Amino acid sequence: MRIVKTIPELKSFISECKGEGKTIGLVPTMGALHNGHLSLVERARKDNDIVVVSVFVNPTQFNNKEDLRTYPRTEKRDCELLESAGCDVAFIPSVEEIYPEPDTRVFDLGKVAEVMEGKHRPGHFNGVAQIVSKLFAIVEPYRAYFGEKDFQQIAVIRRMVELEGFDLEVVACPIVREADGLALSSRNVRLTEEQRAVAPNIAKTLMESLNFAKSHTVADTVKFVVDKINSYPDLEVEYYEIVNGHDMQAIGDWGDSDYVVGCVTVYCGDVRLIDNIAYKK
Repeated sequence: MRIVKTIPELKSFISECKGEGKTIGLVPTMGALHNGHLSLVERARKDNDIVVVSVFVNPTQFNNKEDLRTYPRTEKRDCELLESAGCDVAFIPSVEEIYPEPDTRVFDLGKVAEVMEGKHRPGHFNGVAQIVSKLFAIVEPYRAYFGEKDFQQIAVIRRMVELEGFDLEVVACPIVREADGLALSSRNVRLTEEQRAVAPNIAKTLMESLNFAKSHTVADTVKFVVDKINSYPDLEVEYYEIVNGHDMQAIGDWGDSDYVVGCVTVYCGDVRLIDNIAYKK
């Protein structure tokens, strides 16, 4: 596996590969890799000749400086995991390499970016669009891979691709969970032993809500999930919304869409965890 730190070196390698007719798959990450990330690498490995994984903690998508400061950074281990997963190139640039000057672009991401994470983390999705658009321009991949845990983010990236006219396929891959149901996240390493023991109740409640929803309204189901999660020690729901999976807008009735997803953000102590579940797909 090649470790690349600069944009010119990466572009040169990509140019060589494309000259040989090879297809490129990109997996953008912020490092602190886990099996969820590796499942994206494995999917990219199956679909493409060359797999590029970026490892970059992007400062422009953090609206909370403390969250940026405490975000786990495990570069050596990340490289070992990527090599074992069959990655061809790990792109690990510095902040100065990606942002030699401030990125002042503002994207018209529309209504998919205005709700849920967009509402609670102002500027977050614009930062995501900044870094992902830069990576797409540098790598020019045929396909790019993202995990469905960040469900709303995928809709935002698809909107950005449409706006910028990138010629690539955005591939959404299923959530990977621990044996007890907890969605894999780089932030999970920040949980205390007690918090880690209670955190799986987020997914457990979402699963229970599938059955509850069969005989209850959307509003009742939202209340069920929020009340149940909040009943556990150390868990506090920031929001739970049941939305149209196509445009991220909250629905009022189960018949409002053929694709219905419940999206939740929960504070477990001071660690912010997200998850989602499909009611109709």
